[in-house]
Amino acid sequence: MKVMLVAGARPNFAKVACILDALDKFNQSSDRPIVPFLVHTGQHYDDQMSDAFFRDLAMAKPDVDLGVGSASHAQQTAEIMRRFEPVLFQERPDVVLVVGDVNSTVACSLVASKAVYPCAVRNSERPGPLVAHVEAGLRSFDRSMPEEINRVLTDALSDLLFITEKSAAENLTREGIAKEKIYFVGNTMVDTLLKHREKANDSKILCQLGLNGGPPLSSGRDSQNKQCRDYGILTLHRPSNVDGRETFQEILESLAVVAKEIPIFFPVHPRTLNRIKEFGFERYFTSVAHGAWRMAHSAELLALNSQPLTPVSRPQLSTLASELPAPCSLLSLSSDSCSLPARIYCLPPLGYLDFLCLMSNARLVLTDSGGIQEETTVLGIPCVTLRENTERPVTMTQGSNVLAGTKREEIIRHALGKLHDPVQPRTPELWDGRAGERIVKILAKLA
Repeated sequence: MKVMLVAGARPNFAKVACILDALDKFNQSSDRPIVPFLVHTGQHYDDQMSDAFFRDLAMAKPDVDLGVGSASHAQQTAEIMRRFEPVLFQERPDVVLVVGDVNSTVACSLVASKAVYPCAVRNSERPGPLVAHVEAGLRSFDRSMPEEINRVLTDALSDLLFITEKSAAENLTREGIAKEKIYFVGNTMVDTLLKHREKANDSKILCQLGLNGGPPLSSGRDSQNKQCRDYGILTLHRPSNVDGRETFQEILESLAVVAKEIPIFFPVHPRTLNRIKEFGFERYFTSVAHGAWRMAHSAELLALNSQPLTPVSRPQLSTLASELPAPCSLLSLSSDSCSLPARIYCLPPLGYLDFLCLMSNARLVLTDSGGIQEETTVLGIPCVTLRENTERPVTMTQGSNVLAGTKREEIIRHALGKLHDPVQPRTPELWDGRAGERIVKILAKLA
């Protein structure tokens, strides 16, 4: 039996990694092995946004990289389909397993669901592969989100639907999906987090950012009763948040208020950086270099940091441009911005282990990411989601997440509330690090 796994964006890699681990473990003791074949569509195409994840997660390189890159939704989806189809017919897998809700997910599902092999698949009477969707059934009920369209279409095309929470089963049955196709397996992203959490403690990111000089604060604690340090993390990339000047500015103005309470570190997504430059929002940020860039430019940093401090007594720090991929160019601070108390510190995109370390030690996370809502729930870190809805309601009913929307007053209210009165979350059912194992057991029954 052959299973073709598809990954296109960074969260996909984290979800696929534990399934590959479970397949390897299964094959060591089975006389009917399941052969994995990993396809990387190249939807995230720069080193930090994909290749670094393979290194951090100790994953083998993909068997095929389609190298699609960035484009409009229609162009990217079409190009993935065009490049994926010949690979599918050459390899003839029994199952095509897709994850998440990106364009790669729906594109490869469409190709696989329509595929008819020249003859039956091995000993089966099936004319083509089954489609399996990991993280099925999640719904924001917001059709303005491209991801929501991808989720609904992929689930309608899938033969096996692996869900992370019980609300997903309700959504699927409401849409007419047969119950026998739905499998409650847990959360593969959580599998990967739990496996690599200890390894992430070896990351140098806290040292590079000067966050390990003092003891952790007693005011923040994660689910393992570990004290957290006095900083926040921001991730922001959704078009609805960053593509409109007014919405983006209102979010930034609210975050500037929150940053008066604690400094906020912001690994900048390339498309978000483009919008910051386009709208002239550099004044809200300070840019920080770290790692290899810092070593290579130590003399420049020394010169910068030896300059007189601004009236607000913060150091001038160098830009992150060298660590961002083309076409993302310089995010520089104007002379005017240096007089502002900008406590939102921009970072280049981080690898999986660096970001996990930074997030695990944070006192607060502000995000518009779906996956980070889940990860903070497991870590016990207060999470404020900068969206009007979520497709992951269990992170609110049992986890550490709250929806703040994009309005200034609500963001400030929820962020300060989480800082001063954090809620201890419960771990959702089956988020126990064994989701990949459960998926493989189900696949094995098809062999």
